Amino acid sequence: MEDIQNHKDDRNIDIDQVGVKGIRYPITVLDKDMGKQQTVAKINMYVNLPRYYKGTHMSRFVEILNEHSRRISLENFSQILQEVKDRLNAESAHMEITFPYFINKAAPVSGIQGLMEYKCTFKGSLNKGSDLVIIINVPITTLCPCSKEISDFGAHNQRGEVRLQVRFKKFVWIEDLIKLAENAASSDVYSVLKREDEKYVTEKAYQNPMFVEDIVREIAVKLNNDPNITWFAVESENFESIHNHNAYAYIEKSKSEIE
Repeated sequence: MEDIQNHKDDRNIDIDQVGVKGIRYPITVLDKDMGKQQTVAKINMYVNLPRYYKGTHMSRFVEILNEHSRRISLENFSQILQEVKDRLNAESAHMEITFPYFINKAAPVSGIQGLMEYKCTFKGSLNKGSDLVIIINVPITTLCPCSKEISDFGAHNQRGEVRLQVRFKKFVWIEDLIKLAENAASSDVYSVLKREDEKYVTEKAYQNPMFVEDIVREIAVKLNNDPNITWFAVESENFESIHNHNAYAYIEKSKSEIE
């Protein structure tokens, strides 16, 4: 049958990225404690399209995923990108895999365990060189240093989120990135807390007040000193409890800038 996609296009315009979005697919992620974790990802896949082609072959993206059924992971990310690039005759290939990652987290005093969910993304591209970024969204608790200083009783606190992106030389554990973000906050967020745990978390936050500016700087210091990290971007956002707006801070650095 005739291949319409390979027809010539006379508008003389290159397309940077064309492909498929929102594919729901099972993947395997390395788990620091359990070895491996099965989860379900939302996958986007693209290639560039030169000006002289009318369209790309959308079905080939899904065919490549099916050939790697349940074996899609950070370990073979670059291999999949290479196959996409080769099979679609492209100069560049791109893939984004977003998925929920679960950690069994114990409450700080009672020790009761519950699953915490973290949103994670692997984002990669293959052109003349390769690029891979890990993105982690980590829920946190913050307590306002200014509120604590000026108030006779207590201080306002709120839930927030850290969004951490890193490029790296060697492998990076998701758990280590999560812990880095949680350690910079006033307190962790937990899925299950008993009374003694709530007391501990509340008092810990009160003793450890943090602005969003403090959080991104604390994380930046750690990443600056990590030789495995080549680039990072860190965002902190507070879902304010007494304001009709959110507080936000952002730092982006590459090691070449740092040095």
